[in-house]
Amino acid sequence: MSLNVVNLVGRVGGDPQVRYFESGSVVCNLTLAVDRRSRNSDQPDWFNLEIWGKTAEVAASYVRKGSLIGISGAFKLDHWQDKATNTQRSKPVIRVDRMDLLGSKRDSDPNAVGRYEEEF
Repeated sequence: MSLNVVNLVGRVGGDPQVRYFESGSVVCNLTLAVDRRSRNSDQPDWFNLEIWGKTAEVAASYVRKGSLIGISGAFKLDHWQDKATNTQRSKPVIRVDRMDLLGSKRDSDPNAVGRYEEEF
């Protein structure tokens, strides 16, 4: 049995970066800062998020730097070859399946607060 589930709540580190493809697909990338429960940690943990489809369009429309969101997804490693050094590189990414807009009415459009799930 294997399990790959990630649930996080935090603040968005910057405005979403959105790309549209000729196929009609859309992807949204953003970073999420999550505070640790430890009192000794002054710095948050940062996570790279990858959101696809309708959920990506919602993120592009309603999520901004500082927005409070909750996500559920799966951990993956992106691999590529660095063109400058010709070395293999990788970076951890959370592939988001569900996103909840958690901010107050003052933080975001009150009509936008809700849950969004990617359909597979």
